[in-house]
Amino acid sequence: MHKSLIITGALILAGCAAGPDYQPPELPALTHFAEDPGVAATDPAVEQHFWRGFDDPLLDSLIAQTLAHNQDLQAGLARYQQAQALLRGARLEQLPSARLNASAGEQYLAELERPVNGRERVERYQAGLALSWELDLFGRLSRLTQAQAAALEASEADLGALQVALIGQLATSYFELRGLQLRHQVAQQNVELQRASLDLVSTWLEAGRGTLLDQVRAEAQLQARQALLPELEASIQVSLHRISVLTGQPPGNWPPALLASQPLPAMPMLISPGTPGELLRRRPDIRAAERRLASSNALIGVASADLFPRFSLDALLGSVAGSGADLFSAGSSSRSLMLGVDWSFLDRGRVNARVDAAQASSAEALADYRQTLLLALEETETWLVRYHRGLDTDARLQQAVAAADIAVAQAQDRYRQGYINYFEVLTAEQELSDLRDRLEQSRTTTALAMVSLYRSLAGAPSPETELLAARTNAGLSGLK
Repeated sequence: MHKSLIITGALILAGCAAGPDYQPPELPALTHFAEDPGVAATDPAVEQHFWRGFDDPLLDSLIAQTLAHNQDLQAGLARYQQAQALLRGARLEQLPSARLNASAGEQYLAELERPVNGRERVERYQAGLALSWELDLFGRLSRLTQAQAAALEASEADLGALQVALIGQLATSYFELRGLQLRHQVAQQNVELQRASLDLVSTWLEAGRGTLLDQVRAEAQLQARQALLPELEASIQVSLHRISVLTGQPPGNWPPALLASQPLPAMPMLISPGTPGELLRRRPDIRAAERRLASSNALIGVASADLFPRFSLDALLGSVAGSGADLFSAGSSSRSLMLGVDWSFLDRGRVNARVDAAQASSAEALADYRQTLLLALEETETWLVRYHRGLDTDARLQQAVAAADIAVAQAQDRYRQGYINYFEVLTAEQELSDLRDRLEQSRTTTALAMVSLYRSLAGAPSPETELLAARTNAGLSGLK
């Protein structure tokens, strides 16, 4: 009767886990983005593999190398494996622990210690199996397991977020490289344009129809245009080094195809960001922040459980004998069963301090989660604006370049006919050169905005990350 009451009471208490039960926070009730392009929604696969929309095999290859060899991603995988191990350990804490022990020794007794007619040397042999089990009556261990499980899910989401970030960095560096190479081509065209202008002025000066001032001005403008080339070449090298490191290679080790100047990849179709709620449920960084909040909430229960006593059940089954040959004989068996209680009720102030610290940590995690939501929305709104305004800027600059090209041709023709001075020609050429460079810069900026927009809309980890984490799948399956 008494045993039944004890077992029933233990089962009731076991269902009472200390600390608050976790309730996921509600997402903001937003129905649309302020800068909504108003186009049809895109396939989720496009968002998960956004770089494929640029239809650039070299970019695809570089991203595959990044996913396979980037050292930051390898470190993220190691953190994921660490979280797996911690969860496995937390779950094992809920099970009884067992250990085997054995000892053999002898002792020489002083005369006062010897029994009457006793021996001066005593041998003792001992072997046994010890079992220990903490009865999780107040949920300390279950809360700890919940915390570690949420931490593992946060680590998995962090791995996905890191993948998205690295893909974005690689695509950004690649687009910057292509933009710089195009600007270098434009700068060379501007140099050739200015060299032809200098030749024209020199010819007219020799014919007695030009002035030395026009020639000096043309020479100065040529040198100024040539001075841009080394600066652009240095920036190209910097981008190449960044791509090498992102792909897990030493600086200077890059595919030869990167050195050949290529146009910027074609822009994919306009995309729809969907609703803010869809974005917030899709992003792995938000998932990671929410899981860290769940973990911190469970740790409040771990700290609160110390306000209650800990019960443990210990058992020992073994054998003790005076000689090794007598171990495990009929008369050498030794058994014990003990119920232990550990309650630091006198340390209640310290326990309350730990509970307060856990609650403050949970409040911090909640604020971090809410801030992550706001930053995700801000990022998406920002890149929507920059991308769509960038398209407008590109179109206007393209028209400006076409008009400036006509103006230079007319200015040169009128200069040959003697209707205008060289200063007007020089002004027209400067405007054309500047507009050409601005157009290439704007195209690159718009392409980078497109990359950043897709990155902000990125969803769950793609199959590449699953392949990267394949080494840990066996361990993860053992935790489910």
